[in-house]
Amino acid sequence: MTSSRPPRSWWPDAALLAGFVALTLALWAGWFLGLDVAVLHWVDAHRPPPLDRLAGWGNHLGQGGVLTGVAAVLALGLAGWRRSVRPVLPVVAAFASTFASLTVVKDLTRRPAPHAAIAHPERFGLGGVSYPSGHLVNSIVWYGVLVLLLVPWLSPGVRRVVRVVPPVVLSVTTVYLGFHWVTDTVAGILLGLLLDRLMRRIPWRLPAG
Repeated sequence: MTSSRPPRSWWPDAALLAGFVALTLALWAGWFLGLDVAVLHWVDAHRPPPLDRLAGWGNHLGQGGVLTGVAAVLALGLAGWRRSVRPVLPVVAAFASTFASLTVVKDLTRRPAPHAAIAHPERFGLGGVSYPSGHLVNSIVWYGVLVLLLVPWLSPGVRRVVRVVPPVVLSVTTVYLGFHWVTDTVAGILLGLLLDRLMRRIPWRLPAG
């Protein structure tokens, strides 16, 4: 959402959707589960306290409730300043799209978290909300919304940093801390990028800064 121009091609959107569906079906069929377990065992064996604390701090970048609140306060402030409801609309759309998509997919897959106290928690259908990673989806969509709202005051370089750094950090921390399977994180990236591209296609026509 760093530009008022929407994405030109729908092919990346289709590729992201196809990749997300393919990964979900593959995991349901049992593919990549060995990779998930192997990565979990490795990070569990290589997590000294200093790195654990550092990763924990970084993981706060993807708190959906906090990001929603920050975006809502910012949008309401801009709406009052500009006397226009338009700054609120992207926040509503982001909340609706992330909540609906994550709720549906998590309810369908019901994947336990990596350290769930059950046999073979890497499998779908055993009860849980691990797939896909909400932290990744939230970080991609909500930091995009923040950039959209602040675009008149941010340089292109700062916009890229705000959009790119949190998802990159979270793609590491969620797996390293054992909060998500590695395929949860990949799925979160695919779904988050898809939602972000769809959001960028909407002509928000926000008031200029």
